[in-house]
Amino acid sequence: MNKYIKLLIAVLLPFTAFSQDKVEGMVVDGGDVNATLGLPGANIYWMNSQIGVVTDFDGNFSIPYDAQYHKLIISYVGFETDTLTINKPSIIKHVLNPSNALNEVVVNQKRDAVQKAYFSSQNVVTINSAELLKAACCNLSESFETNPAIDVNYSDALTGTKQIQMLGLTSPYLLITQENIPMVRGASQAYGLTFTPGTWVESIQITKGAGSVVNGYESISGQINTELVKPLTDSVVFVNGYANQNGRYELNTHFNRKLTDKWSTGLYIHGNKRTQKEDNNNDGFLDAPLADQINVMNRWQYQNPEKGWISFLNIRFLNDIKQLGQTNFNPSLDKFTTNAWGSEVNTRRFDASMKLAYVFPDLPFQNISLQTAYSVHKQDSYFGFNTYDINHESIYSNLMLNSIIGDTQNKFKTGLAFAYDGYDELVLTDDFSRVDASVGAFFEYNYDNLNKVNLTAGLRVDTHNRLGTFVTPRFHIRYTPWERASLKGSFGRGKRAANIFAENQQLFGSSRAINIKNAGGEIYGLDPEDAWNYGVSFLQGFTFLDRPGNFSVDFYRTDFKNQIVVDWENPREISFYNLDGKSSASSFQVELGHRILPNLELRTAYKYYDVNTDYESGNLQKPLQAQHRYFANLGYSSVAKENGTQWRADYTVHALGKQRLPNTSTNEVANQLGDYAAAYSLMNAQITRVFSKSFEVYVGGENLTDYTQDNPVLGAEDPFGSNFDTSIVYAPIMGRMFYAGFRFKL
Repeated sequence: MNKYIKLLIAVLLPFTAFSQDKVEGMVVDGGDVNATLGLPGANIYWMNSQIGVVTDFDGNFSIPYDAQYHKLIISYVGFETDTLTINKPSIIKHVLNPSNALNEVVVNQKRDAVQKAYFSSQNVVTINSAELLKAACCNLSESFETNPAIDVNYSDALTGTKQIQMLGLTSPYLLITQENIPMVRGASQAYGLTFTPGTWVESIQITKGAGSVVNGYESISGQINTELVKPLTDSVVFVNGYANQNGRYELNTHFNRKLTDKWSTGLYIHGNKRTQKEDNNNDGFLDAPLADQINVMNRWQYQNPEKGWISFLNIRFLNDIKQLGQTNFNPSLDKFTTNAWGSEVNTRRFDASMKLAYVFPDLPFQNISLQTAYSVHKQDSYFGFNTYDINHESIYSNLMLNSIIGDTQNKFKTGLAFAYDGYDELVLTDDFSRVDASVGAFFEYNYDNLNKVNLTAGLRVDTHNRLGTFVTPRFHIRYTPWERASLKGSFGRGKRAANIFAENQQLFGSSRAINIKNAGGEIYGLDPEDAWNYGVSFLQGFTFLDRPGNFSVDFYRTDFKNQIVVDWENPREISFYNLDGKSSASSFQVELGHRILPNLELRTAYKYYDVNTDYESGNLQKPLQAQHRYFANLGYSSVAKENGTQWRADYTVHALGKQRLPNTSTNEVANQLGDYAAAYSLMNAQITRVFSKSFEVYVGGENLTDYTQDNPVLGAEDPFGSNFDTSIVYAPIMGRMFYAGFRFKL
């Protein structure tokens, strides 16, 4: 009997010791006069260690104590980072002060502009506001130029719109959310990223591979979540102005006010305009569209920690007008005529969203939250004689419970989700109206021993009127083999209804005929897309020459069980059909970052893609996709003086290998392209002078090597002829461009 007692003691003793050797407590918002509002998602970690946690929804945390570490770092976006000296297990309550609320600041540790998640089971990269300031960052689509996790390309020779890719797949295969509410999807897929001004963004979380089941089943290659600035912590007044040599002007204004101890509100106004016609390659077509946008958002923040309520409410209206095509096109005279080829894309959008959470006062690790959103998106457009109109009404709701199983090592999220999408879509003369509706339930379990292992396993079941009833599993695991190392693995399934016209609008700017095959499915006569994603990654932090750095390598593969193949290998048509065979995307990336001098940081990366699909004409690499890409960013920041004055400078280079081009062999000789586009590189740079804590100016340049694509518009001499095509774009159309701007805040 004694041996069983000894065995029981041996089993329980480690858990007893673990439960006693902890630092526990709460991180609260210093902007709250009562200092009782917890900060969810704050980072807590021991300096020079791999041991770290994140505060829960109520701001509570529990981290193991280790006698070899004494400096506990607490950080949160928009707040000053603090370092505490801890010499024994204890219970603490720490107040973090908003960064704009202090007259004098003592910085204990600089927060990285780009943070990689050592402790999370998911492969997450967080881009903070400091990183977004390294470029003009006029809108969300332009926020990834200085980060290698996302590739930025141009979609066509007309709109000048930048489209993003990750793991070799385009943005429709990403779940793009705003504060964890799906946002860029459906009708907004082509231009939606341009509808979020850069100054509204507080941080961006990029998740590679299968994401969480909580936010939906549509994610295949990853997730991008945008956190907006908060009325409580944003500047009382903020003004940003921007202008470039090609006639693009932008103005952003923020007005924030704390109304009571519980209520704060912010009014955010964005406007941009381009009236200057640019045709530097003399092909008769605008290098960038004429544009006019007004974008207004009103944001409300409520917190009542005594009763456990927290809420955010957003209301936004947008009007966006673009004119494309030949420089001599006049819509009032030439629309739907052969006088000149032109296009207009007019978008009006209204959306509202609400996040409401209740934290149980007697159960600090348990809360229930409701997320709901409504939007109406109306786009009226034509491309020459091709009409494309789409109205999209969307309703989304997510009810979720967060709690623990026994202790904080074992957490779970569970809830219900509802989505409704009503589409009224006119393509040329065909009506493709439809209604999509789904109801789902999910459960996600997380185990974290705070030292070696973090595991997240999720499962959701959805019933969709067109996709049927299906199960979406997701799994992530992180293991720490040694100090400052993080080894991660993941797999998961994603399923989605492809909106083939909204996602491929660039193809309307051509003379191609539209052909839909396998027309027996539920979405445009096609079947839903279905794919599995698998990935592994390794992250190692290090210190070299007494300065920090990190090295990472990852590999991901996506295998499609079904994919809507977008086939434009025949220059006379564009064909959509269900995959018959295999389609996969493999991505390999190696990245190195190091602070090579006290004020100089280098990040460099190499990426290799193998993206191939079985087309009707055979297995081919994805067109307009460079298999080899290289990235480097060099950032300098001088030591900020007491009054805030500082110099900042950034230099970024992107090098792209050759890209396969779609087949153009049946075009006239003058409009034929080769099999591959030549390799090229792009360089961007920006210098910022901070005059005080309230005012700074910046100047910069894009495409400094002045590299542009030859004949981006095929058949430009006869835009109504059979060779006309604006969709084959593999390099910039606009040459070297310089810009300047200012930022002012109170």
